[in-house]
Amino acid sequence: QVQLVESGGDLVQPGGSLRLSCAASRSIFSINRMGWYRQAPGKQRELVATITSGGITTYAASLKGRFTISRDNAKNTVYLQMNSLKPEDTAVYYCNSQLGATIYWGQGTQVTVSS
Repeated sequence: QVQLVESGGDLVQPGGSLRLSCAASRSIFSINRMGWYRQAPGKQRELVATITSGGITTYAASLKGRFTISRDNAKNTVYLQMNSLKPEDTAVYYCNSQLGATIYWGQGTQVTVSS
């Protein structure tokens, strides 16, 4: 079992940057896959990016180049660096991990992109 706590969400102007953090309650060294998802008002939750224990990353096609996922196993933390933010990036961002067949979610952190 693992608890995930996201942080770093904020109000930012278009074109700005944010770094989100997802702190896990246990070592993530052996967690096969961790990821970030987001859910905008009135929309379904969608994949943002994932990273495997070996460091292999995948991104939503529309976000590749602006967002970067990384992990620090020593700190049990996964990060999402978001650059060139747009109003359509406004959403609650959720951290996700998979242990075996079980998927865990954090409580989410709000990102609002507005002038």
